[in-house]
Amino acid sequence: MPVLQINNLTKRYGKLTALDNLNLTIEAGNIYGLLGPNGSGKTTTLGIILGILAETSGSFEWFDGEYGDKYRMRIGAILETPNFYPYLNAQKNLEIVQDIKQSSGDDIEALLTTVNLAHRKDSKFRTYSLGMKQRLAIAATLIGSPDVVIFDEPTNGLDPEGIAEVRNILRRVADSGKTVIMASHLLDEVEKICSHVAIIKDGHLRATGEVGKIFTDDTTLIISSNNLDGLKDVLASRSYIKDLSQLDNNIVECQMNSEITAEEICRLAFDNNIMLTRLETRKRRLEDDFLELTKDNITKN
Repeated sequence: MPVLQINNLTKRYGKLTALDNLNLTIEAGNIYGLLGPNGSGKTTTLGIILGILAETSGSFEWFDGEYGDKYRMRIGAILETPNFYPYLNAQKNLEIVQDIKQSSGDDIEALLTTVNLAHRKDSKFRTYSLGMKQRLAIAATLIGSPDVVIFDEPTNGLDPEGIAEVRNILRRVADSGKTVIMASHLLDEVEKICSHVAIIKDGHLRATGEVGKIFTDDTTLIISSNNLDGLKDVLASRSYIKDLSQLDNNIVECQMNSEITAEEICRLAFDNNIMLTRLETRKRRLEDDFLELTKDNITKN
């Protein structure tokens, strides 16, 4: 069941279009990443779907309309830098959040354990590192047992250890059955954390789908033969070969499943009486996919 349906969502500021006809469906249980460069429209999207910003046109619906205007009660979110009372400890700060959300059944000790802060529950917020502050903010989003939690750049500014810790916490939150939506400009973090991704640039949706299908670990194959037509026919007949194209100098380039080896390609050519004059394989990088999807021309939608 979709927890969020976005239809032709558009946001304009005068002549500037921050978001242009965005369409997305986020299913329950997904860890969904909104990925794009800074200024791409990610935070604008989050602001609109949380009711903080008004859309210019289009619409969105949470939980298939089940909760009406009270959908925010089923969502926990962090959009800006975590803000808590600096002179209060973690326990007291979360109790205040609990009062604000009018929630009474939360096990604050368990929430602090989830974000690895139980041992610092009595420490004042001002003594926390940036990573600890971010983790306390994650705990705050879990007050009231929301169905969906939303994070805007949850690892921004953290050191590698802090990034890894937040990443593991978000996975645990998702494993508990909640839907996680996170905005990030970091390809590596989305690839490691998320199950699904929407790539946004300049307010346009460039691609959306499962991370493993949007970003592949395919191998680029560069190959040539004096019998180029025969080579292309043989390669095109194999399901593990895609995006076949002919370059200059009788060279063919294509993408192939990373599980296929150069030896298997040699054997394929030999079995079809084709003599190869060149065979080169290059591992495709996720960065290549990302740059291709966010180039000036919209390639997927």
